[in-house]
Amino acid sequence: MHSSEAMALSAALLAVAGRLTQRIHDGVAARGFEGLRPAHGFAFARLAPGGATVTELAAHLGVTKQGASQLVDEIVRKGYAERRPHPADARARLIVLTARGLACTRAAEESAAEAVRGWIAVLGEDEVGALGERLARIAPSGPIRPSW
Repeated sequence: MHSSEAMALSAALLAVAGRLTQRIHDGVAARGFEGLRPAHGFAFARLAPGGATVTELAAHLGVTKQGASQLVDEIVRKGYAERRPHPADARARLIVLTARGLACTRAAEESAAEAVRGWIAVLGEDEVGALGERLARIAPSGPIRPSW
C-alpha cells in the first residue's frame, strides 16, 4: 500500500469514527439526555460494568486524576452518577452510574445500533459483520479514549 493510500484509509477511518461518535451523541440528546459531551460517554462506558474509582477512570480516559475528578463532579451534579464507599478500600470512593446514567448508556447503545443499521443499508449485513471482525483483529486492546 502506498503512503497516499494509507493516508486515505486513515482519513476514512477517522471520519467514520468521528461521525459515529457524533451520531451516538446526537441520539442520546434526542432521547432526552441533556448536558453531556461525547467524553462523558467514554466515562460511562468505564463506569457501566460496576463502577470505578477516579484513578481508574483517569487511566481509562487518559487524563489526570484532577481532570477525571472534575468530570465526575459534573456527572454527579447532573444526576448521572453517584459516589459510594468502595467495598474493598475504605479510603477510596466508587463512582457508579445512577438509574439515569444507565438509561443514558442504553440510549447510547440504541443510537449506535441505528448508526450501524445505516452501514448495513449501504454495505449489507455480511460485509458489515466482516468489517467488524477485521477491525477487531487490528484494534488496540484497552480502553477506547476520546480524542481531546
